[in-house]
This record gives sequence, structure tokens and C-alpha cells, in this order.
Amino acid sequence: MNPAQAYILSKPEPWRTMLIELQAIIKSTVPEVEETYKWNLPFYMLDGKMFCFLNFRKSFIDVGFPRGVQITVHKEALVGGEKRINLRSLRYKGLKDIDFEILIDVLLNVAHRAVTNM
Repeated sequence: MNPAQAYILSKPEPWRTMLIELQAIIKSTVPEVEETYKWNLPFYMLDGKMFCFLNFRKSFIDVGFPRGVQITVHKEALVGGEKRINLRSLRYKGLKDIDFEILIDVLLNVAHRAVTNM
């Protein structure tokens, strides 16, 4: 088992189920991503560049985008701030909070920007 998968499976429910669902959406929406394990988190790379990561905190899960400041869709759904200069994330406190349409749109936007900025 790879470290990213071990991270996901080590989390308590309902977080484990949420992480598995988010992992599946990331991989199916952008099949070219490479799942790695960086900074003790499941990290996804696209063409050798940072794409996104999954981060479980005690009361929520972030799908983080290291270059999230460049995202041009659904900005109102993104969490960012003073301490997060470039980083933006989609934050989920429960499975019902995941808006799959927004998540997929953001993933595709980040993937498109990664491909066109080469």
C-alpha cells in the first residue's frame, strides 16, 4: 500500500469515506495526475507540477490547491486569506457538503491552467 492510500485509510469515519470519494473524483476528473505523498499528505502532481492535495483536519477536509490564487471559477467557494498567499482550498465538513459540480469545475480549471502555462 502506498503512503497516500495508508494516510486515507488511517482516518476515522466519516472522514475516511470522504477522503476516498475525493480521491476518486480527483483521479477520474484528471486521470493524468500522479498520486504522491508529500509533507505527510496525499499530493497530486500534474506534469511534474503541484496540482492539489488532501488534508484532513480535526473538523474538516481541505482539497488544497497550491496555486489556487490562479483559479478563475467558483472563487466564492474557495477558502484563502492573509496566511494563504497563493493557496486556496475547497473545505468540506461532511459528505453532504461536497458540491461535486464545483469540485469538478475547479479541478478542470486548475488542470487547464497547468497545461496552458507550460
